[in-house]
Parts: sequence; structure tokens; C-alpha cells
Amino acid sequence: MKMGIASVFALLLLLTIGVLFPWSKTLLIIGLCYGLSALGVAIPAKSGQVSFGHAMFACVSAYSVAFMASAFPAWDGLLLIVLATLLGTLFSALLGLFVVRYRGIFFGMLNLAVSMVIVTLLGKLYNLSGGTDGIRVERPALMGMLADRSGFETLLLVLTCCLCLLAGWFYQRFTQSATGEALVGLKSNETRLEYLGISAYRVLWVGYVWSGLMVSLAGAIFALAQGLVTPDMGAWTRSGELVFIMILGGVSHAMGPFVGAAIFQAVKLFASAYMAGVWQMLLGFTLLVVIAVAPDGILGALHKRRQSPREGVAP
Repeated sequence: MKMGIASVFALLLLLTIGVLFPWSKTLLIIGLCYGLSALGVAIPAKSGQVSFGHAMFACVSAYSVAFMASAFPAWDGLLLIVLATLLGTLFSALLGLFVVRYRGIFFGMLNLAVSMVIVTLLGKLYNLSGGTDGIRVERPALMGMLADRSGFETLLLVLTCCLCLLAGWFYQRFTQSATGEALVGLKSNETRLEYLGISAYRVLWVGYVWSGLMVSLAGAIFALAQGLVTPDMGAWTRSGELVFIMILGGVSHAMGPFVGAAIFQAVKLFASAYMAGVWQMLLGFTLLVVIAVAPDGILGALHKRRQSPREGVAP
């Protein structure tokens, strides 16, 4: 309950920052998209399966927005987000039928392999995808309102905050549901799960689909915020960043990936400005420190610290 209230206050703070500092709105939206994508990656990770190619769902969704916006320029931005998210989710459902048969490194590498194929095709099919230059996305109406750039960014920031809050609420409900508990059980003892009559294949597939939905949603929002989609959105480096953010924030609460995204963006911006030649090294050092000090992520460490005094008190 306390974390939920903190999440609402954090989003209200982001909206306030966006209003007071208009230049920050795009950065905030992109940061929230990173957090939302990492939240999606966290779902299969709770079963012990880490994907190194989940950015492909954001890429598929973003290109869907670009294609539909080009073909139907009168369509509302909210409609583009919904349809692109559905297409990305459908793709994850179909791919998941094959991928979730595998575990461990095979699960991660299969996702990586498919994402590399998609990125390569998008880069080579220039007449369709614009090649490595990508496709521009013209600014549409949003929620029935035509606005200038500043007004559009404000509307998109408000919409993104609401969708992230909804996604966080769903993540908490899902992880506490029977399917979510079974997903965690799959990590510890898959054989025992099967003996109980629960299909590990179905459980992981359901988690994979919900994971794809969240990453696809983030990709659709990202496309409208940036106004340009390129194959780099699905690159393995982007997928690695999502795993980085997930580990940084932790998966014990829905707020974890968003905290990880905030730290990731802050470190990246600081390092790019003052340590341009070695900013990747600073990010790597940050991750090493977090793994050594807080292996369950920042939110996980705070949760343990809050619980430890209670455990020391005798009943």
C-alpha cells in the first residue's frame, strides 16, 4: 500500500517537473518507456528466464505505429498506440509458442537470435522500412485533441504516466495471482509444478505474452514521443539495457524497474556529458556495485532492510 502511494506521488512529481521544465518532457516519457519495458522483462525473469531480445517487441510495435500513421494520417495517436500494442502482443504470443519450450541460456539466446533477424531485415528492406535511417512519425491528434509540440508532449506525458500506473498495478496483481505464483514456482522446481497438475509451458507462455504486451506498449509510446523509428530500437544493446535496468531496480515490486530506469537515465546523461569517452564503463561499474551490494536490486534491498528490524523483534 505504501509503495503504491509512493508510486502515485512519484508520477505526480514527474508531471510537475514536465510542466515546470518543458524541455524535460521527452526525456521523462522515454525514461518511463524504459521502465515499462523493463517491467515487462521482469515477468519472465521471475521464473528464472532472462530474455536478451525483448526489445524486438518494442521495435515491432514502433514500426507498426509508423506504418499506420503513414497509411492513415487522420488516425488518433491513442488508436495507434492500442493497435500497435495489440500487434506486438500478437507477435509475442506466436513467438512464445516456440520460445517458452526452452530454459536458461537457450531461452535468452533464442530471443536474441529472433531480434537480430528482425533488426537485420529492417535495415536491409530500405523501400519498406527506410533502412537504417528509419521512418519519421508525423505528430497525430492525441485523445481527440490537436496540439502543438509542447501541448502534444504534455498530453503524451500524462497518458504515459497513467498507463505506467496501470501497468504497475497489473504487475502487482499478476505476481500475486495463481499464475504469478506458479511462475515463481517454475524457477525453483518445475517438475514439482507439473506433478501438481500445472502446465509449466502454459504458465510461462502466459507470462511471456503479458511481458510482450508491456514492451510493445512502451515501443508504441516511444515512437510517438521520438517521432522517428529505426532498427536500433530492437538491437541487442537495447535489450541489454532493459536487463540492466531490471537488475538495477529489482523485481520485488512494480516500482523497481522504474527506479532502475531513473538511475540508468541519470547516470547515462551525466556520463555522456562529463565522461563521453567512457560512459559505458561508468554504467558497467554502477551495475557491478549494485550486484555486489544489493543483488536483489535497489527496491529489493530497501524491502529487506525494512523487514529486518521486524524479524529481530520477538513475538
